[in-house]
Amino acid sequence: MRVAIDTNRLTDLFRGDVELAEFLGTCEEVWIPFVVLGEMKAGFLGGGRQFQNQLLLNKLLERATVDVLYSTSRTAEQYAQLFIQLRRAGTPIPQNDIWIAALALENDLGLITRDRHFDNIPQLRRLWGKASG
Repeated sequence: MRVAIDTNRLTDLFRGDVELAEFLGTCEEVWIPFVVLGEMKAGFLGGGRQFQNQLLLNKLLERATVDVLYSTSRTAEQYAQLFIQLRRAGTPIPQNDIWIAALALENDLGLITRDRHFDNIPQLRRLWGKASG
């Protein structure tokens, strides 16, 4: 299975979610969208465990099956389509999450998240997350 991971689930992983770690260990590819990487690093800077969290991130990125997913011009097209789709449906979601969804769709990845607002994008495969706000 090929997946992208959202910020909330990556945070869960760093907080010791063993079931999630085991699931990710079965995935052939785990992608961290660049937006998630930025959100995580902002959290590190604002928290009291910056060094420890950066070590966890570095260790994760050392795994052969894990890498950072960057945007392309196709991502921008996918973002624009999603933005209009959500606006027309009256179901906007945070801008960063549109970028995350665009990356997942562009690369045919399931998205591991707890955010229910991703359900407003029916073409997105939302995976392995206990629902939240």
